[in-house]
Amino acid sequence: MKLLSTAIIILLAHAANAQDLVYKPKNPNFGGDTFNYQWLLSSAEAQNKLKDNTATSKTKTELESFTENLNSQLLNLVSRSLFTQQFGTNGISEGSYTFGSLSVEIFPSENGLTVTILDTNTGEQTQVIIPK
Repeated sequence: MKLLSTAIIILLAHAANAQDLVYKPKNPNFGGDTFNYQWLLSSAEAQNKLKDNTATSKTKTELESFTENLNSQLLNLVSRSLFTQQFGTNGISEGSYTFGSLSVEIFPSENGLTVTILDTNTGEQTQVIIPK
């Protein structure tokens, strides 16, 4: 019996074959196939339980949209009134102008008419070039 079990073990051990273990990474960052990128990304996003609060876009209600549009039109009306008061009906002419805390300087340049707007309270400056 002992001889028979030893013979069976030797025969089975001889017949068993093994293969080499080969490691191939799946992640393209570590040498894996680049076609796995989209699958890995979608799997990671599906498992992600954290949500970015700043990325959520809030849709405006009709009332909020109407209010914003009304404010925009009122500001446009006020700015047109100030523009007509300051420049008349002839349009923009060269020179320096002051609107409250805004200092506006208009002068010609090689690119066209340059309008420099300076906020005297904050020191913030914007330059607009109106092409020829």
